[in-house]
Amino acid sequence: MEQTFQALESILVKAIPSGILLLLLYFYFKAMLFGPLAKVLAERDALTKGARKAADQSLAKAEQKAAEYEAKLKDARAEVYKQQEETRKQWLAEQTAQLASAKAIAEASIQTAKDAIEADAVVARQNLSETSTVLAEQITNTVLARRNG
Repeated sequence: MEQTFQALESILVKAIPSGILLLLLYFYFKAMLFGPLAKVLAERDALTKGARKAADQSLAKAEQKAAEYEAKLKDARAEVYKQQEETRKQWLAEQTAQLASAKAIAEASIQTAKDAIEADAVVARQNLSETSTVLAEQITNTVLARRNG
C-alpha cells in the first residue's frame, strides 16, 4: 500500500505543473476568449431585443394608424349617409311641394271648369226656357190654326 501512496504522490507531484498550466489556461481563455465572447453575445442579445422592441413599436403604430383609418373611414361613411339622407329629405319635400302645387292648380282648373259648366247650364236653361216659350206659342198657334181652319 505504501508503494501505491508513493506512486500516487509521484503522480500528484508530476501533475502539479499540469494543474497550474490548466488554471493559467482557464484564466487566459476566460480573459481572452470567453469574456469578449460573452460581451459580444450580450450586445447581440441587446440588439436583438432592441430590434424586436422596435418591430413591436412599429407594429403597434401600424395598428394604431389602421384603427385611426378605420375610424376616419367610418366617419366619412356616416357623413355620406347623412348627406344622402338630407338630399332624400330635400327631394321628398320638393316632391311634396310640387304635388301640392299641382293639386292646387288642378283644383283651380276643376273649379274654373265647374264655374264654366254652371254658366253654360244657366245660359242653356235660359235658352231652353225662351225656346220652349217660343215653341209652345208656335205649337199653340199651329193647333189653333188647324181648329179654326
